[in-house]
Amino acid sequence: MRPTLEPLDLTEHLPLVHAWVTHPRSVYWQMQDATLADVEREYRLIEDDPHHHAWLGRVDGTPAFLAETYDPAHSELAGLPELRPGDLGMHVLVAPTERPVHGFTRAVFGAVLDHCLADPAVRRVVVEPDARNHRIRALNREFGFRELRTITLPTKEATLSVRTRSDQQSHLTPDVLAAAQRHLVTKAISELAHERVLAPVADGDRWLLTTPAGDTTYSFAAERLALDHWAVDPATVVRTVKDEPAELDAQDFVVEFSELLGVPDALLPTYLEELAATLQSACWKLAHSTLTVDDLLRADHQTIEGAMTEGHPGFIANNGRVGFGADDYAAYAPETGSDVRLHWLAARRTLSHHSGPVQYDESLLVDAGLDPADYHLVPVHPWQWTNKLAITFAPDVARGDLVHLGEGPDRHRPQQSIRTFANASRPEQPYVKTALSIQNMGFMRGLSPTYMEATPTINEWVHELVVADPTLRACGFSVLREIASVGYTGDAFHRLDLPSPYRKMIAGLWRESPVSRVGDGERLMTMAALLHRDASGRSLAAAMIEASPYDAATWLRSYLDAYVRPIVHCLLAHDLAFMPHGENLVLVVRDQVPVRAIMKDIGEEIAVMSTGRPLPAEVERVRVDVEQEIKALALHTDVFDGVLRHLAAILHTDGVLDEEVFWSEVTDCVRRHQEDHPELADAAAAYDLFRPTFRHSCLNRLQLRNTLEMVDISDQAESLIYAGTLDNPMA
Repeated sequence: MRPTLEPLDLTEHLPLVHAWVTHPRSVYWQMQDATLADVEREYRLIEDDPHHHAWLGRVDGTPAFLAETYDPAHSELAGLPELRPGDLGMHVLVAPTERPVHGFTRAVFGAVLDHCLADPAVRRVVVEPDARNHRIRALNREFGFRELRTITLPTKEATLSVRTRSDQQSHLTPDVLAAAQRHLVTKAISELAHERVLAPVADGDRWLLTTPAGDTTYSFAAERLALDHWAVDPATVVRTVKDEPAELDAQDFVVEFSELLGVPDALLPTYLEELAATLQSACWKLAHSTLTVDDLLRADHQTIEGAMTEGHPGFIANNGRVGFGADDYAAYAPETGSDVRLHWLAARRTLSHHSGPVQYDESLLVDAGLDPADYHLVPVHPWQWTNKLAITFAPDVARGDLVHLGEGPDRHRPQQSIRTFANASRPEQPYVKTALSIQNMGFMRGLSPTYMEATPTINEWVHELVVADPTLRACGFSVLREIASVGYTGDAFHRLDLPSPYRKMIAGLWRESPVSRVGDGERLMTMAALLHRDASGRSLAAAMIEASPYDAATWLRSYLDAYVRPIVHCLLAHDLAFMPHGENLVLVVRDQVPVRAIMKDIGEEIAVMSTGRPLPAEVERVRVDVEQEIKALALHTDVFDGVLRHLAAILHTDGVLDEEVFWSEVTDCVRRHQEDHPELADAAAAYDLFRPTFRHSCLNRLQLRNTLEMVDISDQAESLIYAGTLDNPMA
């Protein structure tokens, strides 16, 4: 469900608007008896008024609502003492229907409100609903409007209400926070027990955790599943402090167990800040995420992308985004559904590089009076320009080595990875990945210009390998190439030959769009969606299975053939490892069944784990020399523990598919591949994917050890932390 707004075109939409405003359900719009000419006259007046604007709203491209924005100081509210500079008035009318869709009105209302606040000059939004319209007044309050008083207008008694930008925190209420805390504490218990940082002890039919100080306990019910997964029932988690019941609190939980977690004292506040930001995000989603799994069964790729509520399934602090303010969160977080217009910098060619085919319109340079022969264009996140580049690179701007060209013409939509954008104006155009100097999930999210220079070449090499392989072609497996990169290195930080985050602030990538990869009856979805539960707790994967023509085991078999089989083949045939977590895969779905997989984020996250395979010189950097046992973790850790463990638990606990059947299907998938490829028998023996146990590589331990940079990107294998072994569910 993706609402958009555009200026109302009366020539095209007058009959539709007339039908809406005169419908009996639109009684509070006060145009019940209006003729077509009356409606045209009213909206022509708005069209000619510089202080009043009318907007047609669409949902997924279909006209669905009407909105008006106006300057209260030039309206019938003029002269009210409550009005302030920066106020903007708002009216919303959702198209009347006899078949209302759950959450539709809230999604529309939120989109119009976001549209109003997208202008930084707007400080408050003002509404004046009819005082008798209790339904819309309740909706206003839900979205943070404060009712000031009843006022008398020429046509009604109205409730004057305002919402400031700070009222964007209206989702931070005790009830919403309690739900977010329960979810996050449950996840912390489950994942830290899985990583053997904490060791719950059996207590009858429950489990017990006691803090090192001995004065606080956590009691809960849980089922222990394969791969030492703790399926903790959130409703059963009880905290007791000094023998008294206490509220669940994720930050308190970390402090209470800090002696066991091993966070360095200097970094513990940073980790607590990321937890607070994760809770803030969770509260927003709980308060505003209205899409059900039934909605998502019919949703397009970008709607699903914005509807995800969990973030990474393993990391506890997974939505930190430290550096964003409240306004930034509303403007740039993918879950808010806001459109973003990227900024553009012109970077002097002698101080920058561009690899791959040009992906931008050079008229932006010409319009600014610059010669395209002298400058490259660099896409820039709006936050990055305002908060970093305009200040930290002020000398470069003053010299003309960097020229700020302002916003680009296209609307973009942030993805779950926060710094990557899909083109909402032209979906077939490449995705754009930008540098973003915020702290999120153990990293500063920058991009290195030097590192990015070889990225298009590496991507092209992987693409050619994939399309030339008959097995991968038969699986329908493909990659989204990062086809071009750009970066600026003319700053003082690059003249200082020391690594630092400042050398990763001005760079960009263009990645192919997956839009052209679908056929009739197919749609795209992020693989992370298979682990999604909606606000009522329903699983999207379970709903897809129920809506598909297959039983659960057959559905799973199709998914594994699309996902696991290509990963195994790349390992055995090419010693090629991806980072195949949920957000790095786009699934092609037909009849609610995953039938193909598309891999992305190639440049930074692939490895050729062989010292003997020949590689082009430009691709050599992806070669890693690791022991044979570590190579197999590309399947055991990254796929089994990082993705399938969570999906197996969801389907098992929801009664959709027993976990033994789940892992039996995984085993059969890998065995079928080996039986189909006897020529790879030596590689299969070396990888030994069916070994009894494998090393237990732990993600949260990495983040707890160093919340600022949890691994060394240049040598990720040496950064790993292990906690013994896990029993292989295929053994």
